[in-house]
Amino acid sequence: MPVRILSSLLMIPAMLAAIYAGAPVFDAVIVAVAAALIWEWQGLLAPRAGPMRGAAIAGTVAAVAAATALGWEYGFACAVATAAAVGILARRRGRADLALLCFGPFYVAVPCLAVLALRHGYGFSVTAALFAMVWATDIGAYAFGRGIGGPKLAPRISPNKTWAGLVGGMACSAAAGAVLAVFGVFPGAGAALPALFGAALAVVAQAGDLFESAVKRRVGAKDSSRLIPGHGGLLDRVDGVMTAAPAALWVFGMMRDMGAMG
Repeated sequence: MPVRILSSLLMIPAMLAAIYAGAPVFDAVIVAVAAALIWEWQGLLAPRAGPMRGAAIAGTVAAVAAATALGWEYGFACAVATAAAVGILARRRGRADLALLCFGPFYVAVPCLAVLALRHGYGFSVTAALFAMVWATDIGAYAFGRGIGGPKLAPRISPNKTWAGLVGGMACSAAAGAVLAVFGVFPGAGAALPALFGAALAVVAQAGDLFESAVKRRVGAKDSSRLIPGHGGLLDRVDGVMTAAPAALWVFGMMRDMGAMG
């Protein structure tokens, strides 16, 4: 636990600093994150397939970089080409998890591009708000789950998760949304709408957590890697953000159209 806490104390300020710096620093960080995430994803599903792993990393990084520099259509084209290349290599080796392997480039690239779109389109405060609500979800789920216990949320996928933890995560994320609104992150929205969004975002983030847990259980892995001391892999730390970022981009767009984003 001390190592886990120390790692968090280092990672959270580093991420906030990168978000604050903006382009090109934040863009470079997200490209590096994309490389690490697809490396872990391929390592879970095909740890001994070096050429496939290399193709997946190169293609996914190219997709994120191309979308950022040239436009979304170029990034999407790179992701499709990467998935096709991975699929061809996987079929030649008779990989059972063909669909998951091909899904990897999209699973990594789409959230990375959503986070970049948030930073470029909405600025530091809104992008940091996404991470704050996901972090609040994780803290609330852990505290309520450990403190209250009770019925399991999905025992076959993640035995430690409880319904109390889900509700606690929703409550903490809702509180974070309301507090952020008070501090002017969502001008014109009041406190109720950001709080409602925070609660919904917690459910989406927990779904992302469960998805990654299901993949790890399928391959018999406890962590996605040993990249982060005390935490396991990077994917283990951002699995909630992977699903929350695209959802946040969509909802923030609707809130802006409603005049609730200033």
